[in-house]
Amino acid sequence: MANISKILCATLAITFLPVEFVNAQTPAKKLFGNKPLPAKLQPAVHGFYTKGCIAGAVAIPIDGPNWQAMRLSRNRRWGHPHLISEVEKLSYKAKKDGWNGLLVGDISQPRGGPMLTGHRSHQIGLDADIWLTQMPNKRMTYNERENTSAISVLKKGTNVVDKSRWTRAHTMLLYHAATSPGIERVLVHPGIKKQLCETVKGNRQWLSKIRPTWGHHYHFHIRMGCPPGSPDCKKQGATPKSNGCDDGSLDWWYNVAFAPKKKSTTKPTTKPKPRRELGVRDLPQACQGVLSARSASLEVATHKPIAAAFVAPKIKLPRFSASAVLNGKPIEAKGLSVSSISNGTGFIPKGPVPVPTLRPVF
Repeated sequence: MANISKILCATLAITFLPVEFVNAQTPAKKLFGNKPLPAKLQPAVHGFYTKGCIAGAVAIPIDGPNWQAMRLSRNRRWGHPHLISEVEKLSYKAKKDGWNGLLVGDISQPRGGPMLTGHRSHQIGLDADIWLTQMPNKRMTYNERENTSAISVLKKGTNVVDKSRWTRAHTMLLYHAATSPGIERVLVHPGIKKQLCETVKGNRQWLSKIRPTWGHHYHFHIRMGCPPGSPDCKKQGATPKSNGCDDGSLDWWYNVAFAPKKKSTTKPTTKPKPRRELGVRDLPQACQGVLSARSASLEVATHKPIAAAFVAPKIKLPRFSASAVLNGKPIEAKGLSVSSISNGTGFIPKGPVPVPTLRPVF
């Protein structure tokens, strides 16, 4: 009987521990990654791109006139309203210059925070991944969005762009992203930066926003600066004024980063320690309130596209499951290619759908 009493007391003690303490014992990615809907709060960013959260996020619609959201099982189509508006504007601008439409990858989780899989950044709803593959001439099914693969623009086995795949539309897509005042950085593979440096003529100042980094040859990454109404948002350093083509900065990638590695003759004596998981207490204090806030409804928290004449097809989404996220496919997994998907519009327009005049961001 005494043992039963001890167990009962211990259980009650855990039950009534402060939420902050319980959260501190659980990786933040599990707490934020299991939230299917955003916090019903005013839009506000808290913290930095790699350590923070977002209140009042909105979802980009699964389908828009010039975009389709991919990997829907991840539930990562959420961002600050300004970012979602930027992605929408980019889709119209790119369409005018030959890009058939955007395939939108990861943006952020409904309340931001560390993700269940991948991405150290994307935590505050100001980052978005756009595939370097054009939208097909049909609306993809749920399964097609889960299994279709993005295509690398690099020549196989190299770190340079395959010129048979690269088009003027690729260049103009990145140009429109980089020249948007709201976007601070466009992250791409160094090979893409090299391709732009070698081919862009005239005014090349916009190339200063095109920043080379690891990966990013299947997709590119746009990053907004801190929006108004978010005093808790930590700014990133300004981009260099140089366009990054004429200062020799690309040389490091090809002479050092991509240079063949010499095989070491000595075995490492110690294994590198795994990176410590972030807890809620590692994030800005406001993130505890974001995590515990009431949820907004999906309908209310979904961005309303500019083109009111566009009607998206109905896609039934399965109930959100963290296990589906953990077992989901990366964008470069082997599977269907966009070009293999049959043509067909797959959406119902109410008459012609004009390219609208862009409304002010909200």
